[in-house]
Amino acid sequence: MAELAHEATGYEVVQEEPPEILARNLSSAAYLLASATAFFFLSFLFAYFYLRSLNSNGMWKPKGVDASVTWGTIVVACYVVSAALVRLGLADHRALRRSAWRIKGAAALALGLAGIVLQVVDWTQQDFGPVDGGYASVYFGWTAFMFLFVFGTLVWLETTLATSFRYAKLPVPSEPRPGEASGDPYRTAHDIRDPLSLVRAELTGLSFYWSFLAGIAVVTWVILYLL
Repeated sequence: MAELAHEATGYEVVQEEPPEILARNLSSAAYLLASATAFFFLSFLFAYFYLRSLNSNGMWKPKGVDASVTWGTIVVACYVVSAALVRLGLADHRALRRSAWRIKGAAALALGLAGIVLQVVDWTQQDFGPVDGGYASVYFGWTAFMFLFVFGTLVWLETTLATSFRYAKLPVPSEPRPGEASGDPYRTAHDIRDPLSLVRAELTGLSFYWSFLAGIAVVTWVILYLL
């Protein structure tokens, strides 16, 4: 490990890594991230039912504290459709329909961004704040962290799309200029042998996690807006 961090270490140590290594790492990371996400949002689920059962001084959900079902439904619908498009894009990529995947990926990104923008609008339309009872606190906390998790997922989607578009015109297997894929012009080779080969691995992990997160969004919608 010390050798890898040493200033004199040659670039060949980190160059030409087989894409299969990162592909396996991405799949494992997606599963671990989904598990961590589930445990994170369990805290809000517990807070919701615990505070609701206590209803201290009748302040669980005072009169007038009602979240807009319409806004919540639109936001969650954007997330679900975006996740579905990513999954369809993965199917296109596996079928070597690269252009179709890019179109679906761009549409998924646009829908996801629309969802988080509409979530901000939703907050401004509420007639209550986070201090107006237990429900209000859980509502704003839960939706705020959902916003952050979705935003991070969309960043992941954007970087996958960017890689796909950037190397779309390269021959197959892709042959980037020396050092191009590493972002370091002084390297004599790129980090991986084929940058485009990572797109499918990225999509596999991303599709799984985005679908998982969209499922949590649906559960959020049922609990916060329908119960």
